[in-house]
Amino acid sequence: MAASMSTGGRLGTAAAVVAGLGALTFGYASIVERNAFTLRRVTAPVLPPDAEPITVLHLSDLHMAPWQRRKQAWLRSLADLQPDVVINTGDNLGHEQGIDGIRAALSVFAGVPGAFVHGSNDYYGPSAKNPFKYFVQTSSKHVSPTTLDTAALERFFMDELGWMDLNNAVGEISIRGTRLDLFGVDDPHKHFDRLDTLTALIDERLDAETLETDDPSLAHTVTVGVMHAPYRRGLDALVTQGAQFIFAGHTHGGQVCVPGYGALVTNCDIPRQQAKGLSVWRHALRSAYLNVSAGIGTSIYAPVRFACRPEASLVTLLPRRTVV
Repeated sequence: MAASMSTGGRLGTAAAVVAGLGALTFGYASIVERNAFTLRRVTAPVLPPDAEPITVLHLSDLHMAPWQRRKQAWLRSLADLQPDVVINTGDNLGHEQGIDGIRAALSVFAGVPGAFVHGSNDYYGPSAKNPFKYFVQTSSKHVSPTTLDTAALERFFMDELGWMDLNNAVGEISIRGTRLDLFGVDDPHKHFDRLDTLTALIDERLDAETLETDDPSLAHTVTVGVMHAPYRRGLDALVTQGAQFIFAGHTHGGQVCVPGYGALVTNCDIPRQQAKGLSVWRHALRSAYLNVSAGIGTSIYAPVRFACRPEASLVTLLPRRTVV
């Protein structure tokens, strides 16, 4: 009897220790790391050899709620970096009044050239989900979704900040003698991407440029693709269309990761090893640099991060080395 009680006591102690460690881990993930905002700096040699460097601030997955003052203040502080361009890869809203927090956070970027695409959480509000389903399928289905004020978000981005809408669209931004040819797609996660439309728009632009071969700006051009969810089909299409650099988000970097191993899930079909950070995406005989942001926020129904800090990226585009 004494041995039985001793064994039961040890099991009880072990269970209490495990429960305590679980509580501490959850507290760290939900209170500390979720608010440990980080700036990741990367460089990529994609510009013409004699071009000046261009800094791009990449923002993604803000999932903003109006009460998230700390997040808003940190985003405002990024204006001190004085980026040349801001690229926003979607999922800005995390609440029906999320636009109020977006205005508070991003108004300081008015006048800085920029471009944006949407994620599903720019259209629909978050909903509670079973987190274990992410291990067997992606979460593209919204259950009884709350419709968000996408039009208000677009008005703020375009009319107040002066940013370009790249949802299944093309555009261009000129910075210190280099032209960024931009093209993007609406959210692939919800199958809102229209690659056929994008192809037609790019062809039209190429036809127009054929008639402008004497335009000096064409000699210093870099092609940039923008998307929210980095599905293989979209990445392959952007590379096929000539993208030299691609910006994406959506994955949250896995959000809950294993130290030394990385993301367990990506919520799309990108390889787990490319769920965040700078890498190279190859398709057929072409390739492009790919920056996948781990994102700044989380769903209000899953407010945790572990071994995957919330982040923005400062991407410096550098001139390619001249081959002698």
